[in-house]
Amino acid sequence: MHKILALLSLMLFAGTAGAEPLRITAFGDSLVQGYGLPQGQGLVPQLERWLNENGAEVVLQNAGVSGDTTAGGAERAEWTLSDNPDGLIVLLGGNDLLRGLSPDEARANMTRILQAAEAKGITVMLIGMKAPPNYGPEYKESFDAIYPELARAFGAVLHPDAFAGIAAEAGGDPAAAQAYMQDDGIHPNAQGVALNVAALGPVALQLVESIRN
Repeated sequence: MHKILALLSLMLFAGTAGAEPLRITAFGDSLVQGYGLPQGQGLVPQLERWLNENGAEVVLQNAGVSGDTTAGGAERAEWTLSDNPDGLIVLLGGNDLLRGLSPDEARANMTRILQAAEAKGITVMLIGMKAPPNYGPEYKESFDAIYPELARAFGAVLHPDAFAGIAAEAGGDPAAAQAYMQDDGIHPNAQGVALNVAALGPVALQLVESIRN
């Protein structure tokens, strides 16, 4: 699998050698900001290294704000995009879930963020969050649907689950997943980030391909 990915990366980016690195803004909450992690071990630096090791030639800009909700993200989206990055990675919704905020409000806020990017012609990758079952099936279904529906509506690249890497490694077992989480049980540790990056990296390569083309 790794050999196949490496070959695809070489084929994909063979024509970009010597090109200016793409500037991609990672926009989100503490999962983007790197809460509780040593310097260089957060999502942004780990993903940047992964992408460059796979031939993407990118610089990722960290626009994560700890505690941010989708509403906070919507308020600062235009300002964040004022430097006209080549691409935007959006990871928001976790704090909405922690507070049990309305899926309809989250959807409206995420729509504003994607509209701000669309207005500037910025290519977007959307990373989804999965609602926990304790809010009930109706809430979960409504919240989980936000990301694929908006990705389709705005033509964004979609990675459906920010924690897909940890979930796969733990085999869906919450107890096993704790080995890859910080003590708060909310944020991944450095090893957990690495697992999540390995899962989302190939999708981020699709974002890079979309920008380059």
